[in-house]
Amino acid sequence: MEQQHRELLHTLLMTLMREQGSDLHLSPGRKPFIRIHNELIPLSTMNTLEPMDTIGVLTAMVGPDRVKQLGERQELDFSYDFPEGHMRLRGNAFVRQEVVSIALRSIQKVKDFNELGLPAELLMEFTRKQQGFFLVVGPVGVGKSTTMSAMVDVINRERKEHIVTIEHPIEHIFEEKNSIIDQREVGIDTESFQSALGAVFRQDADVIMIGEMRTPETIATAVTAAETGHLVFSTLHTNNASQTIDRIIDSFPGDQQSQIRSQLANSLLGIFSQRLVPSLHGGLVPAYEFMRNTNATANLIREGRTHEIETVIETGYEQGMMSMNRSLAELVRRGDVAVEEAMRYSLNPRGLEQLL
Repeated sequence: MEQQHRELLHTLLMTLMREQGSDLHLSPGRKPFIRIHNELIPLSTMNTLEPMDTIGVLTAMVGPDRVKQLGERQELDFSYDFPEGHMRLRGNAFVRQEVVSIALRSIQKVKDFNELGLPAELLMEFTRKQQGFFLVVGPVGVGKSTTMSAMVDVINRERKEHIVTIEHPIEHIFEEKNSIIDQREVGIDTESFQSALGAVFRQDADVIMIGEMRTPETIATAVTAAETGHLVFSTLHTNNASQTIDRIIDSFPGDQQSQIRSQLANSLLGIFSQRLVPSLHGGLVPAYEFMRNTNATANLIREGRTHEIETVIETGYEQGMMSMNRSLAELVRRGDVAVEEAMRYSLNPRGLEQLL
């Protein structure tokens, strides 16, 4: 039975690779599904999965001890290397109606900005900073970790630094170049994001990459690290710059919000918000909003006037800022994206209409 489940896993992952899918979904009672260019497609030639199939596949990836953890917690984050396909995957197993389901995402090798279609000159600027706080934000599945890893790899290539990453799970595996890199996985190498981040101050780190900021304590420590000479990269599941700042501030009690506003205004370098939009040429292309922390934006953060940040971004093109609508409009003008798709991904379609 164990060999049968290993063979099933092999078949599923080879299919994911062959079809160039991004995600694989396994649940008892239905056929496997893969996601291709944002669309979920059933693997119609495969059998409907049984409860023991998903447990067996999970055991083949993480071993019986970690499957026991799933029984205790009802969910489990993990990563898996598929040597036959030279592929790495990020996974989450979870219990639903007393059976185990699995969601797997394919993680590509660390790519450079040009391969990813990202604004290289803009992002390179922030890989060369000595200290500060840079955030990559957006909904789930838009490539935040990929963008952040590309930035860290530039530092790895160009600078002689000590880089510490804190992830859950570890996604991209870095090959050391000019820097030394210590990658720590929450739940395996460290107890929590907070404990790992606290330890960074005693590890002679120059650059810190935090997979996700989930608690006020982690946010506060990250901001402090940025204030005390570290270059810090992290992500949040937010839609744009103003929402990101509000989410950070609102995670703290009222009596602490003034202090965190001041710290954030002083330490923030920029916020890069991205989306992946279906291309007319096939595949997905990135659209983005970028807020640079100028004196004007810092004052708005300090004074709690974050609702005005969107206007500053829209009028800050000469300072290197970019609104999501302007980015979408440029993709339409280049013939990369259909007008209908641009409208669907815009947070302000009426404003986009005026740019087209």
